[in-house]
Amino acid sequence: MREAKAPPASTGLRVWYLTTGETGSRQQARGLALELSPTAEERVVQVSRPWAALPARLTRLTLAGISEVEGRLAPPWPDVLVSCGRRAALAAMAVRRRSGRPMVSVAIQPPPLPEAFDLVVAMAHDDLSGPNVTHIRTALHGVRPSVLAAARDLADPRFASLPRPWTGVLLGGSTQRYRFTVEDADRLISDLDALRAQTGGSLLITPSRRTPPEVIAALGWRYDGDPTVFLWDGVGPNPYLPILATADELLVTSDSISMISEALATQARVWIHSVAGGRRHLSFVAQLLEERLVARVGDPAPISRPNGVDETERLAAIVRMLAVEKLGVALPVLAPAQADVAAVW
Repeated sequence: MREAKAPPASTGLRVWYLTTGETGSRQQARGLALELSPTAEERVVQVSRPWAALPARLTRLTLAGISEVEGRLAPPWPDVLVSCGRRAALAAMAVRRRSGRPMVSVAIQPPPLPEAFDLVVAMAHDDLSGPNVTHIRTALHGVRPSVLAAARDLADPRFASLPRPWTGVLLGGSTQRYRFTVEDADRLISDLDALRAQTGGSLLITPSRRTPPEVIAALGWRYDGDPTVFLWDGVGPNPYLPILATADELLVTSDSISMISEALATQARVWIHSVAGGRRHLSFVAQLLEERLVARVGDPAPISRPNGVDETERLAAIVRMLAVEKLGVALPVLAPAQADVAAVW
């Protein structure tokens, strides 16, 4: 009996990642897409509210309600299309129909019509199941080991001389439904002081785009003149990745599933500071607390993670199998490349 030939490997498959522009969605879609192809192309769209309100079986028939923000929705069409978010999934369904060609379509986060996708990636707490649904413990992202290594090599001079151990503080902020208040900042300061009383060393604090100015001001007032505290003032390169890559401990606010997931990709112990959030955030943090992957300040320390926790590689392997089944072509497993830190964050 003749052995079956393996499908040909190809580096020429076109990969798109499509979102409506939210930072967290772009990070997730980009992380998976770049794991599949170093030349993955970004598409950002705007979806009209009336069009998005129509039944998904109708919106998938046309691109009429979609405006191009970044990149064109036109040939040459992708072989693999990764979308993230409900409205992006509507656009992805319309793109797939318009292309009229074989395509592997992946939806990150539950889409309005799951059966329209080859793979649906849902968090463990999402109430969704099906033959094409895969659950993940942490959000997808682009913080791969090569990215962390490149960030470590940067040796950020703004805090490189501060005494060890380093506690990195990753701040989220206000959302559409919940405010990050000065009272939250006061509780955060109490947590930071308690944690540093245990560990010693220095604090490396990086706000995000969502962190309210009054919260940053409260932290600045508390730690003004403290030579063992670095608080990024928004000037110069964003220190997020260097802090993520070099900190011995990480404290993350509970409002950001993405930042918690990226923190867990490192080997640092991860502590959670709780702020107001929705059901998805509460369920996500509760699951991690139960598994002792994270801990609240004052509780027993989380378990060690010698290799970090990162679902991106596993999901990429599933997409590669789908490419073989649907396209008859094998997507190569990419070797770690020199990371472009700026492109990740």
